[in-house]
Amino acid sequence: MNRAAFTVRLPWAARVLALLAALVVTAVAAQSAGSAAMRDRWNAEEVALLASMRLKEAGPRRTDTSNAYEQRTDAAAFGRALFEDTRLSRNGQVSCASCHSADKQFQDGRPLGQGVGTGKRRTMPVAGAMHSPFLFWDGRKDSAWSQALGPLEDAAEHGGNRVRFVRLVQEQYRAQYQQVFGPLPDLAALPADASPNGTDAERAAWNALAPGKRDAVNRVFANMGKSIAAFERTISVGESRFDRYAQATVSGDARAQDVLSQQEVRGLRLFLGKGQCVTCHNGPLMTDHAFHNTGVPPLDRAKPDRGRADGVKKLLADEFNCLGRYSDAKPGQCGELQFLAADDAAQLAAFRTPSLRNVAERAPYMHAGQFASLREVVQHYAESPKAVLGHSELARPGEQHAERRPIQLSPADVADLAAFLQTLTGPVVVAR
Repeated sequence: MNRAAFTVRLPWAARVLALLAALVVTAVAAQSAGSAAMRDRWNAEEVALLASMRLKEAGPRRTDTSNAYEQRTDAAAFGRALFEDTRLSRNGQVSCASCHSADKQFQDGRPLGQGVGTGKRRTMPVAGAMHSPFLFWDGRKDSAWSQALGPLEDAAEHGGNRVRFVRLVQEQYRAQYQQVFGPLPDLAALPADASPNGTDAERAAWNALAPGKRDAVNRVFANMGKSIAAFERTISVGESRFDRYAQATVSGDARAQDVLSQQEVRGLRLFLGKGQCVTCHNGPLMTDHAFHNTGVPPLDRAKPDRGRADGVKKLLADEFNCLGRYSDAKPGQCGELQFLAADDAAQLAAFRTPSLRNVAERAPYMHAGQFASLREVVQHYAESPKAVLGHSELARPGEQHAERRPIQLSPADVADLAAFLQTLTGPVVVAR
């Protein structure tokens, strides 16, 4: 499936297209009405594009049909308790909040995630994740609840195993669990530790369990993820100075355009124009939710990360995906999963486009923290290096490229673009 087809099915895409059509007409009237007073002049097409990028155009967070409990307040309360519980780790010191810290925009500020060990990729933020159809840098999960399960058993993150987790729920959270999901299944005679993803001994213990016992453990484990996702759904990012500027420009409010400096406006023009940033960072969350190889240098050139090429295979094989038996969705509601291709060469070393919302607060950058500052990120795109693995989508001088042209930015342009990215910061809010 090509990227264009993928993008059109996103919930906000139809709204954006409708906005573009309507605002091309209305923006002319708004601009002309205040044209004499407007500090910054934009043409109708540009105004329509700015309108489509306002946070309010994201609409309500997408409903995850695979999680029937995501909007329940009791599930969110249970999920928050699990999110903050360090007992959900092998050493009793790591919780979800360890890497997704509330005082750090629900991420950790590290180049690589740090749990019971050191991970291979950067921690992604939680705020806004509910809008995305795929999670993790490689998209190996297709729901927030399924995503929450992965780190729990990952050797470098929580390093635990699902039977021990289920025992903890049974002993410490029975009442909260049963309020949401009903009676716990019969979990008598379980071994102390067992998991299909653990140590050799844990895998052997898992394989020795009767199929019905494994299913019962998996059901409770999946419900833990659904509760954590219900809590994460309450975390969102608020409007930024950019949103206020875009609104001022759309409505013809000359005075309110002062919310951005002239340098920041120059950066915005570059973002929409010759910087080509909007090619991938579009829509109200400033992401196309797709996967791209842009030649970001791997940490280890001898062992480059394969990114989406491996992630899509893991997703299709995941027992906790939308089509799995622990999903609450009907097969017809899992369209994105059914259209995925596991052999798309363009996915090699491609990584998910992150939202640029609050990007200035999330250094370092890229999937493994390769760049320390926004200027370094912008400079990377200006240089457009060849990819170590796969083929970069960025055009280089002298290359024939069907979709892009070489990005040519002066040092002043780089500074202006980095300044604009600072305007995308808004409050992170946890609903009560």
